[in-house]
Amino acid sequence: MPTIAIVGAGPGRGAAGARRSGREGFAVALRARDQEKLDTLAADLGKDGIAARGYAADARDPATLEAALERAAADLGPVTVLQYSPLPSRDYLKPVLDLTPELALEALRFSALGLIHAARAVLPAMRDAGEGSIILINGGTSVKARAGFAGTSVAFPAESAYGEMLHDALEDEGVRVAQLVIPGSIPK
Repeated sequence: MPTIAIVGAGPGRGAAGARRSGREGFAVALRARDQEKLDTLAADLGKDGIAARGYAADARDPATLEAALERAAADLGPVTVLQYSPLPSRDYLKPVLDLTPELALEALRFSALGLIHAARAVLPAMRDAGEGSIILINGGTSVKARAGFAGTSVAFPAESAYGEMLHDALEDEGVRVAQLVIPGSIPK
């Protein structure tokens, strides 16, 4: 059974992606910071016959993120699809004149460095298999900076650039990297 790891498995787009992937035959590894919420989401998915487990980790903490992805692969099988879509902190949505170096660094840890660590955790198995996908889901500031969203305007383009470089480096190995840009909020 193929496995999708969703980094940023919340009640909205993460849950929707988990349901869709589960219906298509994927085991689902859910990653977010709150284990209790992950367990609830995994139980809800299980009611629909979807094999899902939660792995708490913070995208800003490389060791816990990599360990969560390694546990998921050990429990559910090698990760064949990585969806990197954690929801950014509201702190990253401050005006440019309020952006501090510390906040910019935290936003970069969350978006770009978190993705780099997640990719490095799953890529060896994908490359060995000769197939896999990494999907980045980002907001509009990944392609157009907005002065009122300074943190994501700095961090999302770095994440996008890394994804583009990964795609170019891996396309001949059967590993695809793609990005979905959602230029605004998704209504409930």
